[in-house]
Amino acid sequence: MLEKFEFQEVGLDGAFLIRPFYATDERGGFIKDYNVETFKDNGICHELKETFYTISHKGVIRAIHFQLGHQQPKLVRCISGRIYDVIVDLRKDSKTFGQWKGYELSGDNRRELYVPKCFGHGYLVLEESVVSYKCGEVFFGEGDSGIRFDDSDIGIEWPFEEIGGIENIIISEKDKKLMSFREYQQLTDTEICTCL
Repeated sequence: MLEKFEFQEVGLDGAFLIRPFYATDERGGFIKDYNVETFKDNGICHELKETFYTISHKGVIRAIHFQLGHQQPKLVRCISGRIYDVIVDLRKDSKTFGQWKGYELSGDNRRELYVPKCFGHGYLVLEESVVSYKCGEVFFGEGDSGIRFDDSDIGIEWPFEEIGGIENIIISEKDKKLMSFREYQQLTDTEICTCL
């Protein structure tokens, strides 16, 4: 079996749901989830600067994270397990500002999500999971920020029924104290990104 890269626009400019290159034979399988030239040919200029992985228990929720000062575009793939992955357009000049999209990513479906800079990103872990991040900017601790997962103005519809209800979420103390979308809207362009 051979599946070539496939890029699907998701309705938030610059964001893509991607099916990576996948080949199988009698030995097993081969996945290529990033190629700089293939991405450029599909309108994504993503210079890889940093790769990391998260290992999460079922029920973990990682809120809508982003970096202030140094925006960090990401290519996100669930290597094993299953997550509900969410992106939010946080570009104040965008016609889709404040809108969100959510997708199930899993080790089985092999899909990945390209998260452009100036987007927020989070996910709910539906099964014990390992998630890969291929980032276009290095982590900038002083700018580490985000918006609460349950912000009513954004209104993300998380599939909590898949983990037995919202009472079963596992959330960090840091994520409990994140800003609201309204507070984000009060930030200046310089605070959001020093490159603007």
